[in-house]
Order: sequence, then structure tokens, then C-alpha cells
Amino acid sequence: MIAKLTGKVIEKLPPECILDVAGVGYEVFLPMTSFYKLPELNQSASIYIHQVIREDAHTLYGFHNRLHRDLFRELLKANGVGPKLALAILSAMSAEEFISIVQSESVGLLVKVPGVGKKTAERLLLEMKDKLVKWSAQMVSSGIMLESTSEPMIQNTEPSSGQDAIEALVALGYKTNQAESAVKKVAKTGLSSEEIIRQALKSML
Repeated sequence: MIAKLTGKVIEKLPPECILDVAGVGYEVFLPMTSFYKLPELNQSASIYIHQVIREDAHTLYGFHNRLHRDLFRELLKANGVGPKLALAILSAMSAEEFISIVQSESVGLLVKVPGVGKKTAERLLLEMKDKLVKWSAQMVSSGIMLESTSEPMIQNTEPSSGQDAIEALVALGYKTNQAESAVKKVAKTGLSSEEIIRQALKSML
């Protein structure tokens, strides 16, 4: 199993990137909270990997640190949560925000994530509450804190940024009209597609 990849980022099309590792290009899907951490094109990055192997595909999911990968894996253990839904959840909110939502049992915030209905949200909160208590305690005892995702992004003034953002939101499970409406509200000249996605996701929570 692939656990970590280090190479040069040669393509970025949220929510995926292509990482060139010794001449081999790996397609990696990332939650937007980790995608925001990627460097500029042609710069080196290290990505923690969760690999899903099925008969028809081998899919790589990437994270900017091991703790975010571990949280993704905890989500996958929950009933009814697959990689796509886990990716959408960790794109809509940071790990810290998800833990806070679980602790406060905020069903209303979870149901705004595409693919999460009220019953799914209630079940997810119930299943994750005990798991995250132990998980968070292990982090604290190890002196490890989850990173914030609040640092500014590198700007990209390409006019396609808005359309790229819409396509990324649709890939995460949002309906096209939802994505278009959210992007229209936040899109401004000079913003990168990543920053538009970040603000659009916040506007929908």
C-alpha cells in the first residue's frame, strides 16, 4: 500500500492534482482543506496517502499531514460513509471544525454537505462522538495539534478561475445550480480558483 508520496506538483485541478514522482505521474484526490496546502506548480510536495483498491480502479486520496488522513479513515469506518462523502465533508470544513460539530452535535451544519441527509448526519454524529474523544485525547497526549487552514492562498488571475471552482464543487457532490450560485456570490477579480472554492464552501455552511 502507498502511504506517502513526495514529488513535483505538475497539475492542479481541484479537487485533484498530479504528482510527478521519479517520472511517474500519480493522480491524487484531496479534500480542499489539504488542496489549499499544495505549493505552486513544479514545486515539491509531500502528501500522505490513503489508497482504495477496487476491481475497476486504484484511487489515491491525499492529505497534507498524517492526522488529516487518520480523520478521513475514521470517517470511512462510519456506516454509509464512502471516500467521496468523506472527501466532501473534509472539503466543507477543517478537521477542527468537524470535531467541534461532532462535539456540539450540530446536525444542521452537517446536512449542508452534499450527500448528507438528516438521518445520515445523526448517525454519523453518534458513531463519531466516542471515536473522536479517544482520537483527540491521543493527539493531546502526544502534544500534536491539527493545523489551521487560514493562511492566504497564492493568487491566480486566470479568467477561468470561476469555472474551475464550479467544476470542483460539482466534483465534490454539489448540484450545478448550487455551485454556480455560491461562486457567483464570492467570485472577485484576482481570486484563485482555490480561494473562490474556499469562500463558496463557507457560504454554503
